[in-house]
Amino acid sequence: MYDFKEPWKEKIASVINTLLNEAGINEQITSLQIIGENPPNPEMGDIGFPMFGFAKMLRKGPPQIAQIAAEKLVKVIETEKTNAKVSAQGPYLNVQMDRGNTAKAVLDEVFKKTDEDFSFARTGSMQNKKVMVEFSSPNTNKPLHLGHLRNDVLGESISRIINAVGAQVRKVCIINDRGIHICKSMLAYKENGSGKTPESENVKSDRFVGDFYVSFSRQLKKEADELIASGVNKEEADNKTLSMQKAQEMLRLWEAGDIETVELWKKMNAWAIEGMKKTYARTGVSFDKYDFESQTYMLGKDEVLKGLEKNIFYKQEDGAVAVDLSEEKLDKKILLRSDGTSIYITQDFGTAINRHKEWQFDQLIYVVGSEQQYHFKVLFILLEKLGYSWAKNLHHLSYGMVNLPEGKMKSREGTVVDADDLIDSLRDMALAEIREKGREEVVGDPVEVAEKIALGALHYFLLQTSPVKDMLFDPKESLSFSGNTGPYLQYMGARISSMLRKEQESGVKDQMTADFSLLVTDQEWELVKIIADYPFAVNEAAFNLDPSRLAGFLYELSKAFSRFYHECPILNCEDPLLSKTRLELSRAVMLILKDAFNLTCIPFLEVM
Repeated sequence: MYDFKEPWKEKIASVINTLLNEAGINEQITSLQIIGENPPNPEMGDIGFPMFGFAKMLRKGPPQIAQIAAEKLVKVIETEKTNAKVSAQGPYLNVQMDRGNTAKAVLDEVFKKTDEDFSFARTGSMQNKKVMVEFSSPNTNKPLHLGHLRNDVLGESISRIINAVGAQVRKVCIINDRGIHICKSMLAYKENGSGKTPESENVKSDRFVGDFYVSFSRQLKKEADELIASGVNKEEADNKTLSMQKAQEMLRLWEAGDIETVELWKKMNAWAIEGMKKTYARTGVSFDKYDFESQTYMLGKDEVLKGLEKNIFYKQEDGAVAVDLSEEKLDKKILLRSDGTSIYITQDFGTAINRHKEWQFDQLIYVVGSEQQYHFKVLFILLEKLGYSWAKNLHHLSYGMVNLPEGKMKSREGTVVDADDLIDSLRDMALAEIREKGREEVVGDPVEVAEKIALGALHYFLLQTSPVKDMLFDPKESLSFSGNTGPYLQYMGARISSMLRKEQESGVKDQMTADFSLLVTDQEWELVKIIADYPFAVNEAAFNLDPSRLAGFLYELSKAFSRFYHECPILNCEDPLLSKTRLELSRAVMLILKDAFNLTCIPFLEVM
């Protein structure tokens, strides 16, 4: 992509080096040391270059350096056929670009590529790197919910973004398919399912399993409340209930390989996973590999025993294996229980080691909620202690909680909003809007379009906030067709598509060639500058593992296009050549919207 700042950085570096030579200073700088900023007031220019960094070197004040450099650059640009201007404003050297020539350079670069090959926007900053991204990590006792939706779209978007800048990406999902929580839904089904199936009840299969988990939790609460009323300690009540004791017995039977228990486990897990995969397909999420906790939970045990032999870990009096992390200013950590069974962290470093053996990644990114920060800090330290040098390349992409205006969600109480229910609700709201505006015939398939609007609203809302922050998801706000929302962005794409269709149908300007040097108004120039920034927005999102950087870019681009659309006649422009040129500028915006939508999991709509 054409970087219009780079030629100016080179010119300024050359001027600074001339000043250094004239002062007899044996130092040289490169264009990499020149920083370009956006001036606070557009009237100051298009780029501001601060001179603070050269004051000590040249033994002059930044305003003096800016003034001298401006005078020298004025002489340089006088020899060039350009309308660019240079001026000094305090410690800044400000440049006003030659709009026409710069617009031509930027847009010529865009149209060198086709819709299918948008590589001009790719910086290649992660070229040839192998990056594994783990995300979603569902349990097989309930369907995906709103919290999973934030995790899923973060993981999918990050995977697409880092792939866009050159990385080879492998997306993995570990399914937590064993443990006491799984046995809870199994027990409820065994006692109350009566041979029912998702088909017989006409319920999506993962929801079917989740309903039994909720049923168990309600029964458990009822029994615990009765025990508490009889004087049992509140903290101990759950474990003393008959339901919990039965669930624990079922877990023991599963671990012992009891045929009936294992068959029930297989059947209910298959139902849960089948339903989850349908939700993944619906939301555009995919994985290259699924790992299963039932197959991985023993992987780390041998590593712990090796660490014990090397005195990295130690055995407690009760027989449990632990590690002392006081030097790292962390607590003691148990790695194997006194009965020799593994815990989550043991499984996790066993799984990480196995993954690196299978596919030697340069980086492994875990997309997991912020409540697990301590867990991953310990995990990474343990892997380094065990001698795995690649552990320094493990990264926890921590994200905050997401809740609804009604309050915090709780799985066991059945107050969690299922992912499918939420998307259905958003789709129905969008469909009502389409019908209210009488757009059914225009959009073709109203339900399909409403579904895409729902996904655009949901994904953009979840990505526009920095991952580290907790957030409140407001369904009605997310579906607004004005403001900083997914449907607003989708509407811009549909508006441009409509213009291009009308022009194609008329065929009047088909034989004309756009002249991008005509794009000199403030609104046109603002769009050109934002288009030129697209590769840097993608690279920044990749470097920071933060899709909100790209979401912010999309909003700025859409706002700028809206201003351009209202201030600059396009189809109705009296000058045919300028009309054609503005149409092609609009097409460039559409290409970038399509590409960035793909990176942020927002469906592009040609009609709304």
